[in-house]
Amino acid sequence: MKALPFILAAVAVVLLVRFGLRRIGRGRSSRLGGLPGGLRGRRLLGDTGLVAGREIRERLRGRVFRVVTIILFAVVAAAVVIPTIHTGTTTRQKVGVVAGPPALDSELQKLATAVGLRVELVHEPDLSAARAALSAGYLNMVVDGSGTILVENPISDTDTSAGARYVRAVATALGAQQAFARAGLTPEQAAAVAEAKPWPVESVHPSKGATTTEEATALIGVILIFIILTQYLSWILMGVMEEKASRVIEVLLATVRPGQLLAGKVAGIGAVALLQAVSLVAFALVLAKVVGANLVQGAAPLVVAATLVWLVLGYAFYSWVYAAAGSLAERQDQVQSLVLPLSAPLIFGYIVSLIGVSSGSASLLVKVLAYLPPTAPFAMPTLVGFGEATWWQFLLSVAVSVACTALVALVAARVYRTAVLRTGGRVRLRELVPTLGK
Repeated sequence: MKALPFILAAVAVVLLVRFGLRRIGRGRSSRLGGLPGGLRGRRLLGDTGLVAGREIRERLRGRVFRVVTIILFAVVAAAVVIPTIHTGTTTRQKVGVVAGPPALDSELQKLATAVGLRVELVHEPDLSAARAALSAGYLNMVVDGSGTILVENPISDTDTSAGARYVRAVATALGAQQAFARAGLTPEQAAAVAEAKPWPVESVHPSKGATTTEEATALIGVILIFIILTQYLSWILMGVMEEKASRVIEVLLATVRPGQLLAGKVAGIGAVALLQAVSLVAFALVLAKVVGANLVQGAAPLVVAATLVWLVLGYAFYSWVYAAAGSLAERQDQVQSLVLPLSAPLIFGYIVSLIGVSSGSASLLVKVLAYLPPTAPFAMPTLVGFGEATWWQFLLSVAVSVACTALVALVAARVYRTAVLRTGGRVRLRELVPTLGK
C-alpha cells in the first residue's frame, strides 16, 4: 500500500505526542501559578491577546513541540527526497552502440525518452569489446547495427522496469525499421507506417492507475492535518483540565472573563499550529525545488492551499469542543475517557479519506463527508486532489463549516463558563442541559 509509510509515521508522531503529554502533565501545573502577574501589565491587545501570547510562548518553549517538529520535518524531507533519489538511480543506463548508422543514436535517445529513461550512448569499436564491457558491468545494454541486442541477464515477460521496457521498445522499433527496408519502402513510406496512431480506447469507469502529483500531495496533506490536529487538540484538552485541577483557573477568572480566557487559549495554540504547518509546507516546497521533485509542482499548490485552509477550519471547529470537554474533567483518567468519543469522528474522516486517496478514486462516502464539518478537513482536500471539487462546492463546504463552528463556539463557551469552576468530580453533560437552554 503506497500510504503505509505515511500511516506509520503518523502513528509514531501521535504516540509520541500522547507520551509527551503524560510527562508534561505532571509538572506543568506548578508553572501555571505565574500567570496572574503576566496579566496585570498593560493590555495593549486586550486580555484575550495576553492569554494567547502566553500560550504561544509556552508551547514554543515546550520540549514536546520541538521534538515533534523535528520528526515532522524529517518525515517531510524523506517524502520529498526519497522518491527523487529512487528515480535518479533507476532511470539512467549506459548503452553500447556498435557499427550503427548515424540515425541510430537519435532513435535510441528518442525511445529512451518515450519510456522515461535517461541513457548515455557509448560507441564501441566492435561487438567483442562491447560484450566484454557488458560482462564487466560498464554497460547495461549493447545495440549492434547489424541486428543484435545484448543484455547481461535475461528479461522476463513480467519485468516492467524502465530498463526492460526500453529493451523491448528498441527491439520492436529496430525490427520494424529492418522490415521496412526489406520490403522496399521509401523513407517517407516507412515513416508514415511508423507514425501510425492506434485507435483511441475509452473506459466506462475512471482510471485507477498511478497516483498523480495532486493525489500524492493530497495524501500528505490529509496525514499532516491529522497529526497536527491530534497534537494541538490534545494540548487544549490537557491545558484546560490542568488549570482547573490546579485551581489556577479561579485566580485567572478574577482577572479575565471566561470567554476571553477560552478564546485566548484557542487562538494562541491555534497560532502555533498554523506556524508549524506553514513551516512544514514552506520547507517541502523549497526542498522539492532544490532536489527537483515533482511532488508539489504542477497543480499541486492548489491542493497545498486547500490543505492549509482546512487545517485552520478543522482546528477552529474541534478546538472549542475539546476546550469544553476539558472543563468537564479535573483528573488524567477522566481526560482519557473523553479522548475516544471526541476523536472518533476525526479518526473516521481521516481513515475514509486516506483510503480514498490510496485507492485512486473518491467514493460517494468521501463526497458526503466533505460537507460535514467534523470530517470535511480530510474529505474536501481529498476531493481537491482528485479534481472533483468545483469552486462553489469548496466555498459551500467552507460556509457550512464556519456556521457550525460559530454555533459550537457559543455552546462550548457556555459549557466552559459553567463547568470550569465545578470541582470534586467530573461534570456530566446532563447536568449542563439547563445551562445550555438559557
